[in-house]
Amino acid sequence: MHSSFYQQLVEIDGALFEGFLVLFFALLLARLAPLPREMQPLIWFSHLAKQLAAKVNRPERAPSQQATAGFLAMLLLVFPFWAIITFLLELAAFPWFFEFLVLYLCLTDAGFSQVADEIAKALKREDNASAKKLLQPWIVRDTDNLSEVGLTKATIEKLATAPIYGTASTIFFFAIAGAPMVLAVRMIKQLELSWPPIQPKYQHFCRSVHVISTALLAIPAWLWSLSIAIQGGPKALALLFRTSKNHPALRGYVMSVSLVANILRIELGGPQKFSGQRIDVAKIVYGPQPHQEMIAPAVKLASRACAIWFSFITFLPIIWAGLRWLQTL
Repeated sequence: MHSSFYQQLVEIDGALFEGFLVLFFALLLARLAPLPREMQPLIWFSHLAKQLAAKVNRPERAPSQQATAGFLAMLLLVFPFWAIITFLLELAAFPWFFEFLVLYLCLTDAGFSQVADEIAKALKREDNASAKKLLQPWIVRDTDNLSEVGLTKATIEKLATAPIYGTASTIFFFAIAGAPMVLAVRMIKQLELSWPPIQPKYQHFCRSVHVISTALLAIPAWLWSLSIAIQGGPKALALLFRTSKNHPALRGYVMSVSLVANILRIELGGPQKFSGQRIDVAKIVYGPQPHQEMIAPAVKLASRACAIWFSFITFLPIIWAGLRWLQTL
């Protein structure tokens, strides 16, 4: 009976359990030992995207021409790198190692909770300059003129939204189609972060990237919001079924920000600046404006939500092995 059980695990479910192990250790390492920001390949990819956009994006042209240029730029940047890496994954003698590496590098924002703690400490010392320096590499909006409240809001909003295209997206798409799909989605999302559609000069240029990214991340965004709402009780869960109105470029992220604001009973959102240009964004008001002491509860909220996802990929293979064991009885 024991030999039959182990034979089924190895021969039938070996690839499944290997995938669970690869995913688990990639998430764990990204959380505990994130790669420094300046060494992350996706950040280099973002710099390349910005340089290409500076050459081909012409805001004075017709919207259709800008959209076409953005679509072609997306293909030029995503397809060659994705095809080469996918080809290497297929040829590798140890594909599990390269899958692990791809997943780890796609989880670039998993270490932001540590940065958020440092920002909270800087704000507590009333050292806004250090807080701005810490936050700037992680967001696309201007931070130069942000007050303590603005820095706190931006930090909490990043904590609420980054796992959508990090932890949630990685687990979801790896389960569906493996590491190549995770990489493709993450590269498209990185382009959206590099060409923020909320910024007027990228409004039309980023249209294709934004539509594709929003469609791909719709289910991970809802599932991530669910993992936050579970911690807020029935009232928070009810927000999952309400339609939130805000800037069109923020579609898909308003729900998670609203849930965090609701659970912490604070105000989030509000106008943002991009390259000195003010963009009106509706406020999400469930309480007073937040101060630095609210960052710690936001970190705990996001960490508990991530723990739910970790628990899922930990207990699912155990349950599966238990079902296999029952079959052999």
